[in-house]
Amino acid sequence: MGFLLFLIIGYILLSISLYFLFPKAGVAGWKGLVPGLNFVEWCKIIGRKGAHAAWLLFPIVNIFVYAGMAIDMVRSFRHYSFWDSVLAVLFAPFYFFYLAFKAEETYDGPTLIKEQEYKAQIEEAKANNETRKLRKLQQNNPYHKNQTREWAEAVIFAVFAAAFIRMFLIEAYVIPTSSMEGSLLVGDFLFVSKAHYGIRTPQTVAMLPLLHNRAPVINSESYLEKPSLPYYRLPALEGIDRNDPIVFNYPEGDSVYIFPNRTWSIHDYRRGAIPPTQARIIKAGNKELVTRPMDKKDHYIKRVIAVGGDSLQIIDRQVYINGKPADNPKHLQYMYMVTFPSAGVNTTQFSDWGISREDLIAQQGNTSYVMVLSDEQKEKIQSLDASITIEPMDMGRLDTNPNKLFPHDPENFPGWTVDNYGPIYVPEAGATVKVSPENISLYRRAIETYENNDLEVRNGKIFINGEETDEYTFKMDYYWAMGDNRHNSEDSRVWGFVPADHIVGKPVIIWFSTKEGSLANGINWSRLFKPVGNLE
Repeated sequence: MGFLLFLIIGYILLSISLYFLFPKAGVAGWKGLVPGLNFVEWCKIIGRKGAHAAWLLFPIVNIFVYAGMAIDMVRSFRHYSFWDSVLAVLFAPFYFFYLAFKAEETYDGPTLIKEQEYKAQIEEAKANNETRKLRKLQQNNPYHKNQTREWAEAVIFAVFAAAFIRMFLIEAYVIPTSSMEGSLLVGDFLFVSKAHYGIRTPQTVAMLPLLHNRAPVINSESYLEKPSLPYYRLPALEGIDRNDPIVFNYPEGDSVYIFPNRTWSIHDYRRGAIPPTQARIIKAGNKELVTRPMDKKDHYIKRVIAVGGDSLQIIDRQVYINGKPADNPKHLQYMYMVTFPSAGVNTTQFSDWGISREDLIAQQGNTSYVMVLSDEQKEKIQSLDASITIEPMDMGRLDTNPNKLFPHDPENFPGWTVDNYGPIYVPEAGATVKVSPENISLYRRAIETYENNDLEVRNGKIFINGEETDEYTFKMDYYWAMGDNRHNSEDSRVWGFVPADHIVGKPVIIWFSTKEGSLANGINWSRLFKPVGNLE
């Protein structure tokens, strides 16, 4: 709603500026206030057909059409410089007010037609070998751009065209970890569609183009948090279904510590989930806490296991949705203790089988390894030697941090592990849940952080925005996301729900893939241009 209000105010200012500017071009001022007609007349003033205004109805394309119309409007008033064009694009209503009220500013005619006529005169002089006339035309050419300006405009257009495509339509993404193996492998390069689930307009507007949240070399954030726009999303082409892979902003990524090998949230630190070396650096005050707006949080990719309104529970590794076993992805992976009959394991085929270095978690003695494997990979390893033993790992014994798992409240939710978890309700927009001190840890972050309410627990009672209550009605949908690599994935079992406004887009195709994330290891030719929708 806030973004829509911003557009409405901008449009009103533009219309008023056209009301005052049109009379200088011989057009009745009232036409500048009539929606649609104002843009048709604008096109005629600059030398285009009125039908050209129809391009303004097409999202994304209209941004570039509008920019061109703004530049041609000021050119029609004899403002031809590079900076005139920049100001026209960025501050069109205010520049138009200036042209309207500045007495000496006069309309010179439709600039596109006049430019064509001027070029025709130059060509005619060339054809007739009128050297003197040609030289005079070239010296006085108001439309001439030197080589530096031509290059500058070409580069600016290319950068901003790429930035707009990345911002609104398609963004490239690379799989950095094994949390989605073997469906999506480390080293897979994806194209992510931002239109499928609804184009999300940017909130952070002051930023370096083509960078997400970190600028290389200077090792600093690539944006300014202010000014910012309110959250707004255009209508979706399709809904998010269970088992869909999604790209989203890391829900707990609003306050982070950035290390060379990875980023940790302040919540990880408070829960004791950060390795001791990094934890000591943070405790000593030697690491800056970086705050990030929602659209600049790190990107994660996981699979939607449950949607808003679902109840989820994990029993002995099997996920249940609304009391029924969920459909498991084909390449689901778990952690196993694999013991070989002798030392010196032949791993030459592991990469071809989708077993990366990250899947070799640890070595126990000379012949035993903790490995992450799918059923298919287990069979292939077993085929190497019938005496190889493959035993499931007891994750309950490995999870020694009682605060690791969401909702980080072992007192009220004891005994939860990654393999035996829940039950838990995933909120949906409009749903009302009962809240109490005993269950508020499930919904606290959603109520406080994602939906911007003040929440307090006092004397065994819940207060939301200063009022005592025992229930809460959610404003938006939430999702439960998990990796296909169920034992080596930080997902909703660690940080909870994924809010709908954090959804970035839908991965649609693998356009390139390197083995284990390195071109030196080779290319996964069979994965090139493979639709992600085919990876169940």
